[in-house]
Amino acid sequence: MQEAALPSYSATLYDHLQGKAVYWITLRNGDTAVRITNLGCIITSIHTPDRNGVQKNIVAGFKEPGDYQQNPYYFGCMVGRTINRIGGGRFSLDGHTVQLSMNDGSNHLHGGFEGFGRKIWDLAGVIHAEGEVGVAFTYTSQDGEEGYPGNLDVQVKYTLSPDNKLRMEYTAMTDKRTPVNLSNHSYFNLSGFDNPLITDHLLRVYAQNYTEKNDNNLPTGKILPVAGTPLDFSISKRVGDYIDRFPLDKGVDHNYVLDGGLPEGPPGLHPAADLYDPSSGRRLRVTTDRPGLQVYTANWWDGSLHTPDGQPYRQHGALALETQAFPDSPNHTAFPGIILEPGGTYRATTVFEFDNFDH
Repeated sequence: MQEAALPSYSATLYDHLQGKAVYWITLRNGDTAVRITNLGCIITSIHTPDRNGVQKNIVAGFKEPGDYQQNPYYFGCMVGRTINRIGGGRFSLDGHTVQLSMNDGSNHLHGGFEGFGRKIWDLAGVIHAEGEVGVAFTYTSQDGEEGYPGNLDVQVKYTLSPDNKLRMEYTAMTDKRTPVNLSNHSYFNLSGFDNPLITDHLLRVYAQNYTEKNDNNLPTGKILPVAGTPLDFSISKRVGDYIDRFPLDKGVDHNYVLDGGLPEGPPGLHPAADLYDPSSGRRLRVTTDRPGLQVYTANWWDGSLHTPDGQPYRQHGALALETQAFPDSPNHTAFPGIILEPGGTYRATTVFEFDNFDH
């Protein structure tokens, strides 16, 4: 194993896009190096060692920051104001119907046509504290952007610890009532894409239930048990054993109701998922304070996009673990609420922890 790195931060100007400076930012600590761009607060690469100390990038990304101006699969980006779908792009708020943009057929998806993952964020500060290194970004979403009410001031912090934990902290404040449900949309292939598929990865999701959905990918409102279904990853299972059981979705694309996120559960972070690649020994552990987790197995990748070294991103080539409140929450009163009040502060935290071991 190579010697762990001391915490370091570097920023390189890439170009000016949309009239603003775009940077490559690299955080190094422990055995991990994370590269981020302020275009969409996108995580463009995460290099971690396998069981033999060989470093590989384990997330889907492009070669240059400018490539992310067209990012149809949302590689690595900050998603907002709301991740996932809102049916019909509309919901009722204070007796009025709010109509959002519809960029996914009849649905609003991942913040709309020009969501947070396409914005150039401001660098708000560098973090050096207690052996950690990180960076903070800010963005103001104007009243009416993609149809959302209120001016929303958003901050996201990425902090990398010496024990290889990447912490993502989101905060937001508004001057009008508005839905907020922020997340990161990184796709993981823990082989470092040496294996172009994640079907041999082992996945555990800390959930006994999921939100049932209809043919339009919207929740029906029912919360059902995973037991006895192909969605049961309550113990670690091979992803490829179940991926063909969902012909309409072409793989897994479902929201899990996390055990630790239930109202009667303790506050703070709770386990969401463990992902393990037997070929490399790399493991990812996800913890969050969110109630839900969308598991998505890159079902619509078709080989038309390529890794930085020119390899095609194939169907089921990676797996996204999107911590969130539930999809279409504004239209389901029984779901955890996502309406942010003026004077209040939205807070959400998710941690990606990287290690390697012999399973």
